[in-house]
Amino acid sequence: MVLLRRSAPQLGRGGVLLVRRNRRNMLLLGATAFLLVATPTASRTLWSGGQGDAAPPAPRPTPYRADCRTVVDGSRATAYCHNPYPRADLVRLHVECDRWWDVDADTAAARVDPAGYVELSRRCWKEVRGAWVSHEPVLGRA
Repeated sequence: MVLLRRSAPQLGRGGVLLVRRNRRNMLLLGATAFLLVATPTASRTLWSGGQGDAAPPAPRPTPYRADCRTVVDGSRATAYCHNPYPRADLVRLHVECDRWWDVDADTAAARVDPAGYVELSRRCWKEVRGAWVSHEPVLGRA
């Protein structure tokens, strides 16, 4: 039968446990690192009137992507697109056919005006492997 014996705790100078000294050193190191990172950032913000070095925020782009859903029924793929945004969108339906000899099909770009609705449809000779819609903003006025 083997009994495991706990070793006596190691004491540093002055009879202080080394574990406490290591913990204190780690806390001191963490506080120093925090101050090194936080001080330049805080001083930059305070001296510049709260703005930091940041330029004025860029205007947010107006969303333009129409909401589209695609439905595959046998060899035909259809996209139903509705544009809830105030800018027009150009949408295209891309259909990838499953057979190697079947030619993939893409529709011409269709403009979806604000509050507009468009249906796009293409077919393959046999099965459809995948269908997706691509979006492009209309340049100029909406």
